Amino acid sequence: MLPILLSICAGLSAGVTIAAKLLGARTTVAERRRYKRLEYIFKPLTMVFIIAIAILAEDPISPTYQTLIVLGLLASLAGDVFLMLESDRFVQGLASFLVAQILYAIAFTYEGNATAPLWYGLPFLLYGALMLWWLWRFLGPMRVPVIVYMAAILFMAWQAANRWIETGEPGTLLALIGAYLFVASDSVLAVERFRGTFRSAPFWVLATYFAAQLLIALSVG
Repeated sequence: MLPILLSICAGLSAGVTIAAKLLGARTTVAERRRYKRLEYIFKPLTMVFIIAIAILAEDPISPTYQTLIVLGLLASLAGDVFLMLESDRFVQGLASFLVAQILYAIAFTYEGNATAPLWYGLPFLLYGALMLWWLWRFLGPMRVPVIVYMAAILFMAWQAANRWIETGEPGTLLALIGAYLFVASDSVLAVERFRGTFRSAPFWVLATYFAAQLLIALSVG
């Protein structure tokens, strides 16, 4: 029951975060500050609930997998804080999430069969190439950091796919869907950041992000 209760709390907290983000973009400056305060509270709180799910898993796959996922979630929490700040901390946020992707990739590799066959990676390489082609002229000095981060998150998703193909277990499917949602979230964020925002962007970024983290946390048990 505890994972269910924590998942419900995470979902409610995520809903408040998304609502505050969307409403804050359509109000006066004074009201925007109130909504920003809600975001400051509930966005980290959502991750706290999700981290608790991974820490309190009753029957973890392995202590190593659990530790790596928890550390990845904590790195993501740090990234959330950086991206929420009024000052532009995008690079610091990107670095925090890079650490998270590396930790997730190690976890999936550790519990899988080393690295996946190369042909498994072709769809991810194609997707990465298309995203870079679409964003390239807008990236400017961020080209190298974006390439490094994109390589890390796509490798993470590749390893999640390999692990699920190997085992077919429910936990590995949760991790795989979570990895794909993480790629989706960061793709929308990249488009919003470098090509211009659109009205529903905050919803898609946050909804897929929180769902990704929740599923990855649930994959521990």
